[in-house]
Amino acid sequence: MHIGIDAHAVGTGLAGNETYVANLVEALAEVDTSNRYTLYVTKPAAVKRFSGRWPNFEVRRTLPHTPLVRIPVTLSAELRRRPVDVLHVQFTAPPFAPCPVVATIHDLAFEHLPATFKRRSWMQLRLTVRRTARRAAQIITVSEYSKRDIVETYGVEPRRVTVTHEAAAEHFRPVTDERELRRVRQLYGIEGDYILAVGSVQPRKNLARLVGAYSDLRRQRAQAKLPRLVVVGKLAWLYEETLRAVEECGVGDAVTFTGYVPEGDLPALYSGALCFAYPSFFEGFGLPPLEAMRCGAPVLVGDRTSLPEVVGDAGLLVDPFDTAAISAALARVIDDAGLRQQLRERGLARSAQFDWRETARRTLEVYQRATGGTMKYER
Repeated sequence: MHIGIDAHAVGTGLAGNETYVANLVEALAEVDTSNRYTLYVTKPAAVKRFSGRWPNFEVRRTLPHTPLVRIPVTLSAELRRRPVDVLHVQFTAPPFAPCPVVATIHDLAFEHLPATFKRRSWMQLRLTVRRTARRAAQIITVSEYSKRDIVETYGVEPRRVTVTHEAAAEHFRPVTDERELRRVRQLYGIEGDYILAVGSVQPRKNLARLVGAYSDLRRQRAQAKLPRLVVVGKLAWLYEETLRAVEECGVGDAVTFTGYVPEGDLPALYSGALCFAYPSFFEGFGLPPLEAMRCGAPVLVGDRTSLPEVVGDAGLLVDPFDTAAISAALARVIDDAGLRQQLRERGLARSAQFDWRETARRTLEVYQRATGGTMKYER
């Protein structure tokens, strides 16, 4: 069986989609040495990461990176020139793919929260993802919440949608080496205790309210030294509201924006944090909290969409639209060492239940259903 995977997200530095496909490819390579794979990439970093590592994997660049040209023109031409048995994409497939398509649709935030997207992106996603969902042989999504949403919003038959949970990669584990912890703190200019937030800076990550909650706590404790707020992630779309919140709240001296951070530095950042805050109000899965829990960081998350499903009872859940509630939850974690230890223990146990290899095996079963064939792979 020849499987094509659109891995153009690898090398973009845009968190979610990149993390998903990169980890899935690594896990497929581990569990499946029988089938043949072609990875379609656009970034030099992706070529460097994947080329020559596994004998049954081939890497091909399909340029340009812009989806308006790459998906309907260059990727389609590549599929006709060198056919595959099944194509796996994220969100958007070529309009006339010459093979069965498996589409991973992480969430439908663009359908429900159009104001949190640039207008052109929102219009493009509504058009192309709806079409992809209707035509795909099989759909993968990453949480039971998203499956229900896709079924209800697009009228898709439930049997065509399979949930394959994401997982934290193996290198996410508690870092106890003081030299490594110190190196990362110095690299990103962090002194003392800190509250960590990880994710691309865009509206639904709700960072503006997190900044507001942090500012309220700072006013309430004018005489106390609060942990610094460290925001890790690339400035994505509509990020201005977050930067404006920092300026309007007057906390610029206590907030650090690191920008994009290489994956190798994240375990030490998670491990060194007093707590991890992720008050997002819409997630298809929400991988950063799982990464944080795997590194032993106490976790605070929004109580909406998929996050309760992912975190379970291993984190503090808070109304992401209630700034006072976020502030109170931060205060609890900062003040209560016993609570932090309890959350650490629960988080480590919870995160161990998610495994990319199991995700890869379930994904292979979806490929089999899409092609109607029998696929061989090593368990």
